[in-house]
Amino acid sequence: MTRLKPMLSALFGLCLAAQAAPALAQAYPKPAASNQVDLAAVGQGFAGPRTQVAVLGSTHLSGLPKDYDLKALEPLLERLAAFKPELIAIEAVSGEGCDHLSRYHELFDGAAESYCADTDAARQATGLDVRAAVVAVRQRYADWPAQPTPAQRRSLASVLLAANERASALAQWLQLAPAERRAGDGLDPALVVQLDKLATSARNENYRIGAVLAARLGLQRVYAVDDHSADRITADAGGKPYEAAVKAVWAAAPYPFAEREQAYLDRGDLLGLYRSLNAPETQRAAIAADFGGNLREPSPERYGRQYVAWWEARNLRMAANLREAFGNRPGIRVLDIVGSSHKPYLDAYLGQMHDVEVLDVQALLAPGTR
Repeated sequence: MTRLKPMLSALFGLCLAAQAAPALAQAYPKPAASNQVDLAAVGQGFAGPRTQVAVLGSTHLSGLPKDYDLKALEPLLERLAAFKPELIAIEAVSGEGCDHLSRYHELFDGAAESYCADTDAARQATGLDVRAAVVAVRQRYADWPAQPTPAQRRSLASVLLAANERASALAQWLQLAPAERRAGDGLDPALVVQLDKLATSARNENYRIGAVLAARLGLQRVYAVDDHSADRITADAGGKPYEAAVKAVWAAAPYPFAEREQAYLDRGDLLGLYRSLNAPETQRAAIAADFGGNLREPSPERYGRQYVAWWEARNLRMAANLREAFGNRPGIRVLDIVGSSHKPYLDAYLGQMHDVEVLDVQALLAPGTR
């Protein structure tokens, strides 16, 4: 089956073909359910402050020209740092999730190969496969000192690489003084090369925003909350006819904000680009055209609705992974960095949780915010 999922990673922003469409709530009204429990009322009067969650919709930096100067991210990083998140999450599959996708690779249409890194070098250096490394990482964090030594950071970075948690490994690496970024304590020369490449040349928001911001704030990890276990839906959806049906919806009309976003890129204004990507009108237009359009896709097999089912299942699992990440730390500030087309779904799902306040990320990015 021709790979469809890599194209989905750039649905929003520069690569999404979409335009404004009637609001889904108006096009497909749902009957009122008078017998449902009012969960909002149940959640009144809990102890302590709400957990504040800001979901940042991102373009995928890998789609920018290879010579694009990512120093232009600095104004964005400054505003996100001013929020002082105590937990940062990213759109990446966790080591545990990668182990699951790998063990059941027949079910997931090659998702492990697409979304998980090769850990062979780290396994050779540490003697740990992904499962053993995931368990070891959990114990390391449980025993982590307030003032870790460079040797402890190098050792943890090696185990994180073995656990397929590369962004967290980079966060440790960046908190080492330059002279301490060397082999030793579990890091062999091959792993040092990996970390140096992630630090200097990786064009991915998980590293250039998530890991960099975590290191700047003194956080010991980032949380990988993506999920591709729902990819069995796309694997079973019908192959090329399914792909053709979904692509036809995307091609039905041009993305209405492409020129505006290209202008931000041309003048090196990535903060302006992120403001545009997270603007409500941009979100509404793209989501209504893409997922709304696929709900109306007319094939007898209802290929478009199968695609929407995959998307909703994936986002529900991402929301659950994020909820689990801060489950033992109620009342903290959380930043979740995801592709822009995930943002409205995560905002909606997280907004249904009892003690969570979903913040207006536009306010964090506003001019003059520090």
